[in-house]
Amino acid sequence: MPKPTSLVAVAGAALLVRRALRRRIGDSPLWPMPALEQPVSGRPRSRTLRLRVAARETVADGVVRLRLEGTGLPRWEPGAHLDLVLPSGRVRQYSLCGDPRDAASYTVATRLVPDGRGGSRELHERVREGTRIEVRGPRNRFPLVAAPSYLFVAGGIGITPILPMLRSLPEDVAWRLVYAGRSRASMPFLEELAVFGPDRVSVVEGRPDLDAALAGMPEESAVYCCGPEGLMAAVRARAPRVRLEPFAARAAGEGAPFEVELRRSGRTLTVPAGSTLLAAVRAALPDTAYSCEQGFCGTCRQRVLSGEVEHRDELLTDAERGDSMLICVSRAREGRLVLDM
Repeated sequence: MPKPTSLVAVAGAALLVRRALRRRIGDSPLWPMPALEQPVSGRPRSRTLRLRVAARETVADGVVRLRLEGTGLPRWEPGAHLDLVLPSGRVRQYSLCGDPRDAASYTVATRLVPDGRGGSRELHERVREGTRIEVRGPRNRFPLVAAPSYLFVAGGIGITPILPMLRSLPEDVAWRLVYAGRSRASMPFLEELAVFGPDRVSVVEGRPDLDAALAGMPEESAVYCCGPEGLMAAVRARAPRVRLEPFAARAAGEGAPFEVELRRSGRTLTVPAGSTLLAAVRAALPDTAYSCEQGFCGTCRQRVLSGEVEHRDELLTDAERGDSMLICVSRAREGRLVLDM
C-alpha cells in the first residue's frame, strides 16, 4: 500500500501537469500544433468601466446630457472623450463636457441624429437614469495647449469639448468663443456660457462671420474648432493651423481599388473603389470584430505584415501605425496589403 506522502506527491505532480496543459492550450487552442502569434485585433485599448447613469436631462432641442457615476474614475483633461458601449454593442465616442475636477462622475451630451447610423437614437431611446453602461477611456486627441490667447469656434453640439476648456483657462488669459447653431433652442449650454459675458462669448444663429472673428488675432494665438464639416473647412481655409475635433472620420470608401491578402486564412480579396476594407474582409470572414466604422474605437485594428497604408483613423499613434491599421476606414496607399488575418 502506497505511503500517504507518496500519494500526496503524485497528486501534487498531477495537479501541476494539468495546470501546465491548461496554460499550453490557452496559448494555442490547436495544441500540440505550434502556437500562433496573438493577433492585434479586438484588444481593448483602455480599461473598461461599468458606470450608472445618475442623471439624464434634455438641455436643448434634440440634445440630452448624461451624468455617469462610478468609483475609481481615471482623471481627464479638457478635450478628452469617452467610448460608450451602447446596449446593442455599438461603440460611440462622446466628448466629456463636465468638470475635470469631478472625480466621481463623467458628463457627456449627444444630439439625436434621425438619419444617422443608430447610435444617437439608441442613446436617446434606450438609456435612462439607472441604466448601467460600459465606458472606455478617457482619451484625448484634442488637448488644450498653452498659448497667450485663444479663439474657439463651435457649431451646435461641437460645444461639448470646448466647454471644459473655457472653464479651465486662467482669468488673465485672453480668449473669445464664436458659438453658432440653427437656433438658440437647438444650442446646448447657453446658460453655462452666459457667465463668461458677451465680451468673450458670441452666440450666432446661422452662419458666423469667421473673417471678423479672426481679424486681428495674433499669429501665436491658438484656434480651436469643433462642429460640422462645413464649418471646420471654412475655419481651416482661414486659419490653416487650427486644431480640429471632427464629428466623423474621413470618407472611408474614397480611393482606388486594391488587393489585400489575408495571410492566416490564405485568401486574397479585392477592395473596390467606393467600399471599405472592412466590408471586403467581413464578406470573407463574417466574425471579424468591428464597431464604430469611423476609425475611432479601435475594435477592428489589424496587424499589417506588408504594404503601404493610407491611415484615415483618429486613434492610432504614429508608432502604432508602423505595423497596424483600422480596417474600417484606412486603405492601401498604393499596391497590395498583407494582413495578419
